[in-house]
Amino acid sequence: MTTEHVDSAALAPYAAREESSRGRRFPESKPQFRTEFQRDRDRIIHSNAFRRLVYKTQVFVNHEGDLYRTRITHSIEVAQIGRSVASALGVNETLTEAISLAHDLGHTPFGHAGQDALNECMRPYGGFEHNLQSLRVVDELEERYAAFPGLNLTFECREGILKHCSVRHAQRLGDIGERFLRRQQPGLEAQIANLADEIAYNNHDVDDGIRAGLIDLTQLNDMRLFRRQYDTVIAEYPQLGERRLVHEVIRRMINHIVVDLIRTSQARIDEARPASIEDVRLQSRSLIALSDVTLEEHRELMQFLRERVYRHYKVLRMTTKARRVIEALFSAFLSNTELMPPEHHELAARAEAALGTEGRARAVADYIAGMTDRYAILEHERLYDPAERT
Repeated sequence: MTTEHVDSAALAPYAAREESSRGRRFPESKPQFRTEFQRDRDRIIHSNAFRRLVYKTQVFVNHEGDLYRTRITHSIEVAQIGRSVASALGVNETLTEAISLAHDLGHTPFGHAGQDALNECMRPYGGFEHNLQSLRVVDELEERYAAFPGLNLTFECREGILKHCSVRHAQRLGDIGERFLRRQQPGLEAQIANLADEIAYNNHDVDDGIRAGLIDLTQLNDMRLFRRQYDTVIAEYPQLGERRLVHEVIRRMINHIVVDLIRTSQARIDEARPASIEDVRLQSRSLIALSDVTLEEHRELMQFLRERVYRHYKVLRMTTKARRVIEALFSAFLSNTELMPPEHHELAARAEAALGTEGRARAVADYIAGMTDRYAILEHERLYDPAERT
């Protein structure tokens, strides 16, 4: 019995399957002892873009502390949640993991502040969106294989990476953009990865916010999602120290939301009765969802974090500096692409020959988006600090 058949045998009929995959952009022989989606996952883990995530900001810049989450730890946590949900619902766990690990490959240094700054710089040239950039990374920018550019992932994995897309961009993306033009849903594995992302950052940003001293337990007790688990833990372990208390509350919060997600999603699936992944795509709404009550509490916590953590003056100081670094790098490199390393200067020259100034700007954005936080800071110093060696 092949690995493919073992992988498919236990799956629900509406799961993504090897035998019904839409395949890869460039034909390849089948792997011998792993599935196609395992190959996707392995290629993502071994990519340069994935390794760079270890030094890319989630909320706090990497050098501010050793224990704050980075993009790579966040991606692993998303995959962990996603696999649990996928397993419970009988869909493809490996594909869910691959999508989860790849969803932030195109993220800029300095988190959302970096993305906003680069998008503003790229506004005259088509804009910048990290979701589209993640697809660009796996389709074009990774340079590892002799036979094709990028990672040559399966359609189903690429579909999951591209969570949202404008009509203008979708029209340029061929088969991967069709569902946005037809207003169709992605497969359940992609839907799971999308919500696992929200669950992971919402709950773990609470942990990092407490660790950084930006929020405290008194403030969090106004949040229903937190208070319910806090009261339960305190009643059971009244003498527990704060560090263990916080961890215990957050892990129970995640468990509560994940259990709700599984139960609500299973009820929606049972009601819709999809017979295949194509039936899933034709649904008028996502089948992976939280209950109304839990969604309300989840959004309440998101709003709290937006006001108390993401807009805290200490975070705003960091993000303001980050924007200045990105803007300065973009301005310098766009004005003179010879300031970039030779391979990136050559890419910019070829892109400009093909697409004009927009091509040159996109090549500059590719270079900046691929930077880690510390490399972006170092490049800024090399360009603007007279005392820094080049």
